[in-house]
Parts: sequence; C-alpha cells; structure tokens
Amino acid sequence: MCWTNLVVLAAILLPVVGAGGVVSAQAPAGGVTAFEGARLIVGDGRAPIENGVLVVEGARIMQAGSAAEVSIPAGARRVSLAGKTLMPALIDTHTHLGLTRDDLTRDLQRRAYHGIGAAMSLGLDNTDAPFQIRAETPPGAARYFTAGRGITMPEPGRSDVPYWITTEAEGRKAVQELAAKKVDIVKVWVDDRDGKYKKLPAELYGPIIDEAHKGGFRVTAHIFALSDAKGLLRAGIDGFAHGVRDRDVDDEFMTLLKRHPNLVLTPNMGSRGVKTDLAWLKASLPAAEWAKLEAGNTDQPQAQTAFGIQARNLAEMNAAGARIATGTDGNTPWAPHVEMEDMVAAGMTPMQVIVASTRNAAEFLRIPDMGTLERGKSADFIVLDANPVDNITNTRRIASVYLRGVAVNRATYP
Repeated sequence: MCWTNLVVLAAILLPVVGAGGVVSAQAPAGGVTAFEGARLIVGDGRAPIENGVLVVEGARIMQAGSAAEVSIPAGARRVSLAGKTLMPALIDTHTHLGLTRDDLTRDLQRRAYHGIGAAMSLGLDNTDAPFQIRAETPPGAARYFTAGRGITMPEPGRSDVPYWITTEAEGRKAVQELAAKKVDIVKVWVDDRDGKYKKLPAELYGPIIDEAHKGGFRVTAHIFALSDAKGLLRAGIDGFAHGVRDRDVDDEFMTLLKRHPNLVLTPNMGSRGVKTDLAWLKASLPAAEWAKLEAGNTDQPQAQTAFGIQARNLAEMNAAGARIATGTDGNTPWAPHVEMEDMVAAGMTPMQVIVASTRNAAEFLRIPDMGTLERGKSADFIVLDANPVDNITNTRRIASVYLRGVAVNRATYP
C-alpha cells in the first residue's frame, strides 16, 4: 500500500456564513475551529449524536462528540451548525476515471463537490498519471487509489487496457508487474459478456489470487454469475466488485460466504428502472447535460427485473452479516448518492448504507485516517441540511464539504 497520497494540509479555513447560511471558508494555517450544534454521525453505526461538536486543527480532528463531552479550546473559532448534520465524507470503491492529469484532477474535484472524499479506479489505468495523482492528491480533490491494469481473458473489441492472459505464467507475471507498481488491489474480470468471450477460468484466477496473496495484495473480481462467485470464494477472493446478477444466491453460496467473513461486497446495484426525481442535480449541471439525463429518466421494466435479483441477493448477504462497501462503476461523480438510495431500496437501513459508504469503504481501501469522525482522523466531512438517517437521499442536501480540513469550493461545478 502506498500511503504517500495521505496528504496533510496544514490549513484550516475561517468559516464565514454566506447566502443561505452556508458555511464557506478562509483562514490562516494552523487554526482551531469548533463546529458545534450539529447532529453528528460518526460513521461506525452508532446512533447520531445530537448537539454534537467537531473540533478541527489543521487537517485533523482533535475531538468529536456531544457538547457535554467536548472541551472547546480557548480561542478556537466557533461555527454554529444548529439544525445541520455532520457526517464523514463518502468513499467510492469502484470507479473508472480519466487517464490524463487534467481529466483525472477534474474527475476528483467533481467528486469532492458531491462530498466524495476518496475513490478507487478498478482496472483500466494504463498511464502514469493515476499513480502520480495518487501520490499527490490535488487540493480540493478526492484522494485517489488504483488497481492499475486489471486481468482478464482476451476480449477483442472491448478495452485492450487489461492484461489479456491465457496461461498461469502470464497471470502470475501480470500480478508481479502490478505489485512492482504498488497497486492498491488487483482486479480480475470473470465474465463471458453474454457468451461473447471465454471467461477467466478457475485454473487461471486461482494462481492470480495465490500470487497476489504471496505479495500481500488483495484481489477483487468483476462477476456476473452465481457459479463464478462460488468458484472465486473457493479460491480465496477478497472482494466482489459486483453482486451476483444472474439468479438468486443459494444455500451453497451462503455457506461459502460464511467461511470467508473478510470478503467485501461492493453491490454496484445498477439502475432500478424507475423514474426518479433528478431536480437535486439541476443546479450543478449544464442545462443540456441535465436535460439529457432527464430524457433518459423513464420506467424500464427489464431493468426492474435485473434490479430485483441484485436487491434480493444484497438483502440476504446483508442479513448474514457480510461486509458491504459502496462502489458505483463508471465515471459519474454523484453516483454514490444514487447507489446509496438503491441499497436502501434493496432492504438495507440508511445507517447500514452510511457505514458501507464511510467506515467500511475506508477499511476496504485501507485508509486508516478516513471513514469515521474521530480524534486523529483526517477532517473529511460533509455538512448536510437534513438527516440522512431519516431519508438516505438527504446526503444530497449538501451545505458544505471539507477535505483534509479545507472547505471545498462549491461556488461553481468543476
């Protein structure tokens, strides 16, 4: 794991209440700020703390708790957030972002605008820029993690970025090359793409997993079919980048799952196939882009059927205590907010989804100072106008975003 991207910014912005009561930021370095009076969601599943206080110094959280528990240092700047909710910044564990410095920086800044504090790209990074940006973390941008190039069987006509392998030796060599680049995880695709290609078989993904584990790396798998999910569990896979999508999981699968309690599922629910309210995006997007989204915002019975399979499978795995983290696929900056609503629609509680999108996602990406609002953690948090425990879509009602103690400029969309 490369930790050079855990940049510490030694500045905290002096909050100024602007139009609509939104907290903006400007301050000298090294100051202490107390955000007080808000409902505080720690991110670890405990009930929200009413009348909470978050004390931040530079890029770090000094204290977090109820007003009765926290001692605000003398001279600290005090910001009243009465009626607001504070929660950890979101983390997206499955993306595919730009490949140039400019594109990737913009993608990460757009995620910051939407309250996403970190994102991992899974398997389509074949330039140096992702590794450079991972080490630097541009100001006002989400942190970045990468799997580099993923591994699959040859798929002519699809992306040729992944390693195309047909032998065990090629698979092990690919892992060794990825290890040399210190990727954050190894990605494999196990899918025949509706019968178009030969899928990566167990005799190849087994050695890939073995080689990765020898080097201290984990492996996550793109899957579709239940049969492949079972085979990967038997081979010791560490994560699923999608849930099972071809049919409902069965008792054999659940038995295998219970034998692998450390497996992390990123459900990646896909479209529910129902028309939804997109008004929350209108202010941030160009009119033409929003209109295009709205034009495709229709009921789609086929998608509803596919979502039903995924929803039942997620509900069963969640009930069994599976580790679940949020991930979205693709390059839609606001997608975690949609995914979170879909996960609740599948039967998870809002608090379970919040934990999946914060603490669990941070643990999956091995970010020790993100995911919860606790002493010593990075000051990465969202200020919301409403409580997401009441309604998960309230994560979209963002008043301000702070990353590494610095307020993200949300005056314009990056």
